[in-house]
Amino acid sequence: MTGIFSTLFQPIEEILAFVLQILYNLTSLTGFGSYGAAIILLTIVVKMCLYPLTVKQIKSMKAMQELSPKMKKLQEKYKDNPQLMQQKIGELYKDAGVNPLAGCLPLLIQMPILMGMYYSLFNFQYPSPEAAQFLWLPSMSEPDPTHILPVIAAVTTYWQTRQTSDMSNTQMKMMAYVMPLFIGFMSWNFASGLVLYWAAMNFCQIAQQWWMYRGEEKSGAKKGADA
Repeated sequence: MTGIFSTLFQPIEEILAFVLQILYNLTSLTGFGSYGAAIILLTIVVKMCLYPLTVKQIKSMKAMQELSPKMKKLQEKYKDNPQLMQQKIGELYKDAGVNPLAGCLPLLIQMPILMGMYYSLFNFQYPSPEAAQFLWLPSMSEPDPTHILPVIAAVTTYWQTRQTSDMSNTQMKMMAYVMPLFIGFMSWNFASGLVLYWAAMNFCQIAQQWWMYRGEEKSGAKKGADA
């Protein structure tokens, strides 16, 4: 299965590996060539390119959260008539101008890039053991022996999930706890370079979500002060 998926995402893998090498060469011009820094820079580039899709995804998620109370009322009111309930929910979406599938498209577009990045770093051949070192990591082609990076990946996953999850929803709340644990477990034995990418991606996502919500936070704080 690994070979099949690796072949499927090979074009993206080769492009990302090529860009990674360019970014490494750029870090070398500064006097300290680092593939770790190149991975972080690549992550930032990818997130900047995907920013318009991220905006659509987050706005769609937020709109769905705002409609959640009304949906619960409709589900309770028409629980004995599923067909009518679906009709009413559809009307609710239409009146609010919300497409429940709008949040899925950005995810579908980002997934091949994520998988391409996975195989790019999974198969990446560092030119020397020294080149594979980064900060406390003896080799980015091997799991972090201190397990610090998997913990960072899990914590940042939880952090960015909390930013957009409706914690009053039992399923979303459970996902907010289960997903970070799953990521931490998987990262325990993953190559450090790949986990570094995931953690950097989370930090970028957190920053982007903060940037999008900063106006609302100020508005909420002002309303609270006025009250």
